Amino acid sequence: MAEASAKPAAQVRPGKFVVARAGDVPEGSRLLVRVLGREIGIFNVEGRFHAILNRCPHQGAELCKGDIIGRVDSDGPGEMRLDPSQKFLVCPWHAWEYDIETGESWRDRSEGGGSRIYADARSYGLGVSGGERLVTGLSSGDTEISTENAEYVDPVGHRIKGPYQAQILPVDVEDEYIVLSLTKTFASESDE
Repeated sequence: MAEASAKPAAQVRPGKFVVARAGDVPEGSRLLVRVLGREIGIFNVEGRFHAILNRCPHQGAELCKGDIIGRVDSDGPGEMRLDPSQKFLVCPWHAWEYDIETGESWRDRSEGGGSRIYADARSYGLGVSGGERLVTGLSSGDTEISTENAEYVDPVGHRIKGPYQAQILPVDVEDEYIVLSLTKTFASESDE
């Protein structure tokens, strides 16, 4: 993707900042802009514009300098297919993946502290019982419910939802110009 150094934005009305002409950010490219003292990445992904604060919530890396990737799905070892419907921005420092639409972080089960999905697999007996048996087991101490180490695993991509949330900012195209709509909260955070 093409990159440019951060350019200052022009404020057109309270909370609205023109950051570039839409034609200046071709599909597949990005532009870094500075608004209220903070750097923001503007991405054109398949003709849709996205704006993300250029700071990884994990450890502060310049998030917007990472690669954009599609989701890779697999039903097992050696079977891989690209699903272009979901795009991730990958942090250049520690490879945290952020959904470009929502900012939600995701990680592969085989990376960074998670158990590997295929290694050392063990099976456990599982059954369905009536509620009375569960109540008896809980009261006697034979049964325990714990969600302490539970993680949500995406059933399609087998990724684990991460603890971080990248800051996604509202961006629109108005009269051929890319416009960021920022809240008073964003302005006050930039003063810190």
